[in-house]
Amino acid sequence: MNQLDTPLYDRLVRFAQMKPISFHVPGHKNGALFRKETFLQHAALLDQTELTGLDDLHAPDDVIAEAQQLAASYFGAQQTRFLVGGSTVGNLAMILGVIKRNDPVLVQRNCHKSILNGLELAGAKPIFLAPVYDGEKERYTHPAQETIKEAISKYPEAKALIVTYPDYFGTAFDLRKAVEEAHKHHIPVLVDEAHGVHFRASDTLPMSALETGADVVVQSAHKMAPAFTMASYLHMNGNYVSIPSIDRYLRMLQSSSPSYLLLASLDTARSYLATRKPADMEHLHQAVDALRKLLASSDLWEVERPSGDWLKIVLRVRPEYQPKQVADMLETAGIFPELVTNRHILLVHGLEAISEDDFNRIKIAMDEMEEPLKHEPQEAAHLFSEPIQELRVSYAEMEDRQPFFTEWSKAVGCIAAEAIIPYPPGIPVLAKGEIVTKQHVEMIQLWKNNNISFQNERVEEGMFTYRGLEEGE
Repeated sequence: MNQLDTPLYDRLVRFAQMKPISFHVPGHKNGALFRKETFLQHAALLDQTELTGLDDLHAPDDVIAEAQQLAASYFGAQQTRFLVGGSTVGNLAMILGVIKRNDPVLVQRNCHKSILNGLELAGAKPIFLAPVYDGEKERYTHPAQETIKEAISKYPEAKALIVTYPDYFGTAFDLRKAVEEAHKHHIPVLVDEAHGVHFRASDTLPMSALETGADVVVQSAHKMAPAFTMASYLHMNGNYVSIPSIDRYLRMLQSSSPSYLLLASLDTARSYLATRKPADMEHLHQAVDALRKLLASSDLWEVERPSGDWLKIVLRVRPEYQPKQVADMLETAGIFPELVTNRHILLVHGLEAISEDDFNRIKIAMDEMEEPLKHEPQEAAHLFSEPIQELRVSYAEMEDRQPFFTEWSKAVGCIAAEAIIPYPPGIPVLAKGEIVTKQHVEMIQLWKNNNISFQNERVEEGMFTYRGLEEGE
């Protein structure tokens, strides 16, 4: 297969060049209804629907099928599906297509909220594998291999092992070893690889999840590849999972009117990745190293040494400064980071070197940054007391309980009736069905004090909980 080919994109361009008369949706009529000549007007020329010759995402047999086959060939999967609802829809479909009600599932605890939502929709019985706390990085990373092995030994009837690889900060681990251990017990491995779509582009990046033998892998093409936001891939190998079952849920969960702009961007993003040359990536690596060296000259932070994806640049802000305030100073200078935590600022470098002008803008901004206000450092609470842990109350039991709002001062000992989610990264500090501990409350308070945003309306006051079992609720 020729990875230079972009069959879906090319077909859409040829269709637009015909200047067709639209008596079909979408309502912008090939951009004619936009009142001003805008970027949207030009994009609208490719924003089509399931017309003759443009195929159908839900029953592809033409250019979409060809584009998906090209993607499967490049990424190394038996089958690849294009996603127009982000990695979220892929995570939901892979879980619902593999897991049934009351099935035990081994799942990395610091996973994205979409994983937990999928488990709840499936009515699964999650067994959480706690991540290791890296004292040097001052954050949680991934479960230890010993934890994964122990969990598989303790729950050999588990229907899946679900992991996140790499984490938001680009940290990878020996996934192949975990896959081999799971497959010894015929347990499929489902991977949220949202941040690893580009790993096959260079041998200096971590091994891709598919290369390790994982069974289902979801990737956000839009995070690191040149694809539009929400454009993602779902890759499947059928030795331990049912591909038709996952496809069935994709047809349920994905829009019946998928965006052809997103689909076309998945086609061109795959071609871009597949045609990157080693010299291109070597040049990029040198450019990223030069930027790291520049950033390391600041007295406000330390630049972490990469432990996997060297395109993720992690600034560990000195403890006397508040990371959110430092990030605000960067944004005032026109430099927008991906993520701010109570300790870190994450910069995500693209797959091309930044321009000399942008490099100089960063240098000038750093030279002109004033010293932020100092504050009293706060120690982060350690959340996970047990390496392997089940929910205190099952999803089925929660359906019969009445949640009520609880102030933080009274929440310890209650059962969470909602997930408490800082965003980004969208990883719940507290999962629905867990017992609220003092450490949870302290961590949430720490993030609030550092002006971190939460996807919870009343998080300043408290959260929705169920009464503890000892109270007879």
